[in-house]
Amino acid sequence: MIHAMSKGRVFLFLWSQAEAEAAARLISGWGWQVDTEWQDGGRGSAAVKASPPDAVVLYLDHKPSHSRVTAEHLAQTKATAHIPLLFVGGEGEGLAKTQAKLPGATYTSEAGLQAALEALR
Repeated sequence: MIHAMSKGRVFLFLWSQAEAEAAARLISGWGWQVDTEWQDGGRGSAAVKASPPDAVVLYLDHKPSHSRVTAEHLAQTKATAHIPLLFVGGEGEGLAKTQAKLPGATYTSEAGLQAALEALR
């Protein structure tokens, strides 16, 4: 059996187990390997540091402050600061605060996520 080459590895933070699993399936379908965390930003950040992915995807639709704090930690940690951060969704104050604190990140909709990931390659 021939296996397609992976496009790379993504670490996904989404604070709902069912939605994290669905998003991981979607991203996997595009050819990426996906690791997920839906409960604990500290545990996920440690996993990212231990085995840095090609990108970190954080959803802002659920608990945007959790995603923002997790991303700030990753951006300020020497071992993970180089990893591209992609934020998906969000609106209002949660999105505005995140954009103000992490202006170098990529912000997209779920419909634009595949293109945003491809742009990293």
